[in-house]
Amino acid sequence: MGIAELFLMAVGLSMDAFAVAVCKGLAMKKCTWTKAGVVGLYFGVFQAGMPMIGYLLGIQFKNVITSVDHWIAFILLGIIGGGMLKEAFEDGECKECGEATEEEESLDIRTMLGLAVATSIDALAVGVTFAFLQVEIVPAVSFIGVTTFLISAAGVKVGNIFGGRWQKGAQITGGVILILLGVKILIEHLGLI
Repeated sequence: MGIAELFLMAVGLSMDAFAVAVCKGLAMKKCTWTKAGVVGLYFGVFQAGMPMIGYLLGIQFKNVITSVDHWIAFILLGIIGGGMLKEAFEDGECKECGEATEEEESLDIRTMLGLAVATSIDALAVGVTFAFLQVEIVPAVSFIGVTTFLISAAGVKVGNIFGGRWQKGAQITGGVILILLGVKILIEHLGLI
């Protein structure tokens, strides 16, 4: 996996975190770069940690399913991307995009851990695909974590300034990127390009 593909993967994975970060920013009466950094740190750490866990799980089974690894990557990325697209087109908004309450504005550890885990579950599945694609995992997860940190911190500020306008677009973009990466992996392994 090249740097361009890894960048697209990182951006695609971070779009869920960006959408939630926009909602967090929308719920804040006063948004500082410190608050944006805290949100970015939670999301970045979990987006880096989950693929590492998935990778460690994936290498345990790598030898057993090497002949179908490209199909697994294609299916997992398709499911994750499709789920993001489905969420984007469903009616309703994330619960934090309504009227800001003190609880929703809060950056307490319980709230933030829940959001960080929820937005990084898809990265766990991507980590499994990394095991089959022979990705250098430490640089890859570091890159994903830093990318997510930056995009999430920016999302908090964007949400605070502009509101939730970009949430749906972010989810659509992330879903499409992940689906296209899955298709590319499949086509490459089938020798079609």
